[in-house]
Amino acid sequence: MKTSDRHNGDIFGEYKPSETALNVNDGVEQPPVVNPYISGIIKKKKGSMSVDAYMDGIVSGDRVILSKAITLVESSLPEDREIAGQLILKCLEYSKRMESKRIGITGVPGAGKSTFIEAFGNLVTEKGHNVAVLAIDPSSERSKGSILGDKTRMETLCNNPKAFIRPSPSAGSLGGVARKTRETILLCEAAGFDVIFIETVGVGQSETAVHSMSDFFLLLMISGAGDDLQGIKRGIMEMSDMIAINKADGNNIDKANMARALYSNALHLFPPTGSGWTPVAITISSIEKTGLEETYGKIEEYFRLIISNGYYMQRRREQDRYWMYESIDNSLKEMFYENETVKKLIPEYEAAVLEGKIDSFSAASELLDKYRR
Repeated sequence: MKTSDRHNGDIFGEYKPSETALNVNDGVEQPPVVNPYISGIIKKKKGSMSVDAYMDGIVSGDRVILSKAITLVESSLPEDREIAGQLILKCLEYSKRMESKRIGITGVPGAGKSTFIEAFGNLVTEKGHNVAVLAIDPSSERSKGSILGDKTRMETLCNNPKAFIRPSPSAGSLGGVARKTRETILLCEAAGFDVIFIETVGVGQSETAVHSMSDFFLLLMISGAGDDLQGIKRGIMEMSDMIAINKADGNNIDKANMARALYSNALHLFPPTGSGWTPVAITISSIEKTGLEETYGKIEEYFRLIISNGYYMQRRREQDRYWMYESIDNSLKEMFYENETVKKLIPEYEAAVLEGKIDSFSAASELLDKYRR
């Protein structure tokens, strides 16, 4: 073949398979990348554990089974709810026998909540307690996902054999408290954890939820960040049993002491609490481990007071009443959205609202009417 023929494209022209040695055979049929039976295997494994098997693992301190049980409780699948409900009832029996300490921890973003929990959690375990940390991560409004990176920020506590850390997505719950956090608390108490830390997303949303499931409410603050008294919601301060000014180290000590004095004066202006406890403000440094012993001492003093005057059990009963109504609200919401008629109509009404054909209030009212009928 001439060189000019190559440039004319003859060598790249059409050819028949029989005219070339480059024949491609069909070869052996490849198996599918995903095992077609895997879904059945997973379902079988998931359903193979009975309520008693879960309980035996939880009570014996099996962290793997405890984690699986928490995942079961957090599940929204109907088949999981039935098992989870039975499991919670059994865990209640163990929870009632234990005078656990449920400590809610909130604070402004950047206050060092995770660093504080790691330092304070290690101190609490040194005092002979078993600590469970329920760290609530904010869920994305767009993707609905969460980073769940609290374990990476609590490396030493994560490796502490007397501590258990469970990050959970907030899933849009008010105050950043996961919807199933209260049930998770019961599971952890049944597993022998007598101190429960509930870390919220942070100040800015309703903190009623975390307050309604904790015995002691700790507000973590920092000085010099523009968070003056008028910038903090009165409701959060009224719920607080202690305000801890974190990062009181280095050049920030004087500012932290000044902030402590301001918060102490503000706390005395609030009406007395039903517990008989006078809220306090202290300074701490999670990095230098200063003020942690004082924090532990104040919390112990608080629990001695409320156990002796009966407020501990009174508070737990009030929380039970609160969560009765919360459970009713959640169940009604689930029943509404799971209704087949509502499922079919919601896309139509949603489109009508987006197109401006109907206002949102009328759409909601009509959907509710159709659900009731």
